[in-house]
This record gives sequence, structure tokens and C-alpha cells, in this order.
Amino acid sequence: MEYKAAKVVSLKNHPNLNERWLQERIIEDPSILGLGNLDVRESERIQPTGGRLDLLMSDPDSLTRYEVEIQLGASDERHIIRTLEYWDVERRRYPQYDHVAVLVAEDVTSRFLNVISLFNGFIPIIAIQMQALEVGGALTLSSSRVLDVLNLGTEEEDVAGASTDRAYWEAKATPASLKLADRFIELAREKDSSLAPKYNKYYIGLARNGIADNFISLKPKKNWIIFQPKVPSNAELNQRLDDAGLQVMAYERRFNHYKIRLSDTELTEHIDLIREIISMAYSPDEM
Repeated sequence: MEYKAAKVVSLKNHPNLNERWLQERIIEDPSILGLGNLDVRESERIQPTGGRLDLLMSDPDSLTRYEVEIQLGASDERHIIRTLEYWDVERRRYPQYDHVAVLVAEDVTSRFLNVISLFNGFIPIIAIQMQALEVGGALTLSSSRVLDVLNLGTEEEDVAGASTDRAYWEAKATPASLKLADRFIELAREKDSSLAPKYNKYYIGLARNGIADNFISLKPKKNWIIFQPKVPSNAELNQRLDDAGLQVMAYERRFNHYKIRLSDTELTEHIDLIREIISMAYSPDEM
């Protein structure tokens, strides 16, 4: 096989190629970003606060949206601020989705990489360095992810000694919402009768013989509950939840679980669907 060295081509200084050209290449093949097979929902998306978002992209298999900003040349302060501003606008407008800010530049400098790194863990942000390369007279694009979303630990790992008891949750929520949590636990026990509730500071999970097994977790509120099944997000399940009229608050990729808001009435009305979702979480291979 013949070897040919690649030559880096500056898009910023090229007489014919520009940011619009790069944007069109990404629209033609979103996979060149290295973020998977994303859908392009809109380009040059007008923002209510002014300006245009270069690309709004989404993962067809989850509730994640990507706010993508493109910068030719080296990343700079304005580009970072614009990327974060548009990400913030979109997440406020559409809180039912997970949102990730994506900065694309020909050169993500170490200085600004350090600045961006300060936000990671608090703001989900990805930095991608994308360069145009000339190889044997043809032009191609090469991308590398130089900063990824920080993968946070699960909540049970966050706080040492975070175990509580039922009385804590009755005071934090209500006895009625605790009874609603009991109904979910009984549905889980249909899969394994040895399961028992495990009361933690931030959620109610499950334990088997004292060992945590949180394939579902629960966050009781005053009059409803957040049901969190660890099920891989998929378009079919998203559609079924939407058809049932159930409120999916988000899909949290770092925890790999849905956040579904349910009342006692909704659980009763859709108990077969909830039972099926619990079964999916307990046995993912059955999906």
C-alpha cells in the first residue's frame, strides 16, 4: 500500500473554503464529528436572545441534543462564550432533553482548553479539533475529541454514609408519595422477591441481601414521584411513553436512566407499561 503524507490546510486562510463549507460537510455526514450517528435538526437556528446557533443536532436513540458551534482557526473567548450561551438558551427552552455544548475549532489551544476544562463537570461540554487535510490532491477532514463530557459518578458514590430511613423520606416528601414508592418496589419484587427498599439521602433504591441493585430508583415528591429506570434510551420506548402521555423529564446519559414523572393515578392507568419498563431494567437483554 502506497504511503502519502497529509498536509494540513487552513480553512480560515483558504481563498475558497469557509465556515459554511465546513458546516455543509458536517450536515452531509454528521458522523465526522465522532459523536455517533446524529440527526441534524436545524442549521443557523435563530436564538431569541440574538445570534444563530450553527447546528442543533440530536441523538435519535436518546433524549440528548447537541448545540454545535463552529470556529475556523483557533478557539477564542467569543467562541467559548457564544457556545455556552446558546447551550444555556436551548436547555432552558427545552428542559425535557439533555443538552451538550459542542465547540468545534481548527485549533483548540491549550490556553482555552484549560478554560473550558473549568466548566466540565458543571456544564456538559465537548471540544472537537477538526482539521482539513490534503492527501494526494484530495481534501478530507479529520476530527479529534480533545475534551469530553466528564463522566460523573452515580449518586450512591457521591456521598459517603448517605443512607437514611423511611422516616427521613416521609418528612422530606409525604406518606402518600412513600406509599406510591412502595407500589414501584412491589412491581420490582415481582422480578425478585428478595429485593427490599434502600433509603438514601437523594433517592430510594433497591438492595438484595443488603447489597445495592439500583436497576430502578425513585425520588418521591409531595404529590408525585420521579421514576428512574436504568434502561438504554431508544426511539420505540420514547414513542410509547409519549403516546401514553407520560412526562419524560430527561434521559440522563451519565446514569443511563430515564426520569419519568408519575402520579398515583398515572401509575394505575399505565401499570402494564411501567411493569414492562421495570422488566427491561432488570433484564436489559430482553429489550
